[in-house]
Amino acid sequence: MKLSGLKVLDLSAFLPGPHMTMMMADHGADVVMIEPANAIGEPTREIGWKTAGGVSVWFRNIARGKRSLKVNLKDPAGQKLVQALAKEADVFVEAFRPGVVKRLGVDYETLKALNPRLVYCSISAFGQEGAYAMKPAHDLTVQALAGLVDLNRGLEDGKPASPNMPVADMAASLMALSAILMALYRRHETGKGDYIDMAMYDAALSWTPNVTGPVFAEDAHPPVKDMRSFGGAAMYHVYETKDGRFLVLGGSEAKFTENLLTALGRPDLVAVALLEPGPHQEPVRAFFRDTFASRTLEEWAAFLKNVDCCWAPVRTLKDAFDDPHTAARGLVFTDADGNRHIGLPIRFADEPGTPDPSVPGFGEHSEELARAAGFSEAGIADLIARKVI
Repeated sequence: MKLSGLKVLDLSAFLPGPHMTMMMADHGADVVMIEPANAIGEPTREIGWKTAGGVSVWFRNIARGKRSLKVNLKDPAGQKLVQALAKEADVFVEAFRPGVVKRLGVDYETLKALNPRLVYCSISAFGQEGAYAMKPAHDLTVQALAGLVDLNRGLEDGKPASPNMPVADMAASLMALSAILMALYRRHETGKGDYIDMAMYDAALSWTPNVTGPVFAEDAHPPVKDMRSFGGAAMYHVYETKDGRFLVLGGSEAKFTENLLTALGRPDLVAVALLEPGPHQEPVRAFFRDTFASRTLEEWAAFLKNVDCCWAPVRTLKDAFDDPHTAARGLVFTDADGNRHIGLPIRFADEPGTPDPSVPGFGEHSEELARAAGFSEAGIADLIARKVI
């Protein structure tokens, strides 16, 4: 696999870092979860719905194929253990607020002195410096400050709403993976590692080219309900059907607009639908609202089957994972125990990833990792007795 032989130490938790390192494990990396020596470890072990055996679905889909090191980093002996492992590691990931890893003895400068080839990635809410650097936050807080919650205003009530997807987490995770792979590629040429300051806030803002127009062009706040991405375009909108279900039109290109409105007997509305998004498209939106409300979703599916336009039924997440297409793409698979897992979105023709569906017990590999780090059996027994591991 592409990352076979790569050694990763992951001191992050929840979603951005753990999901990223799971993708690395799926493609062959040896990933060690460094979990706090408390009663829980990785918090997602206990969060949300659980499948057979008491394993949470969240944890199962961020921890598969990894090893678990339970360690108390407030104890100098625990710090020495992680430092010893870092000497042989390729990548180190952490997600604390600035300054915490220095207190724990696993900051970049300390580990760089032991291993100059180390690629060290800090994933934080707002970065390592700046006015918000020390502000506690998770995805929703970051999205609010980055202006994304405001973009999620309801088209009817005009009020902001909680986003359904953790956009800041997702963007930071993907960009961190890209940055790590860039640094590893450069290390191949120079022999030197690097430090990555990955902020969720930065990642979220960087993904707004399609909605930043009024901000940069007119120094104005985005008029959300009139914008193309949020319902201002009649051909990019959600509509209710007769049976209380919903469909979306998701492409406003001229050919799709002409094809649909012609099929519906209203070619006269094409010119209006092709205008810039905003209030002047209301006649087309009103036509679509009335029209789609006249038939059931199943009836519209039959009608639209032969119309070349961008449309889709609004489905639940269960519907999506139950779709044969999802299985055909390998985006869901079942392990030997009958548990379903989210599959691999990265598909290589050569050396494809092979996910290991097993998840580590809390601290399951602590002793073997301490042994690999050079600790003697007596030393390991001492670490256990003192609850360092």
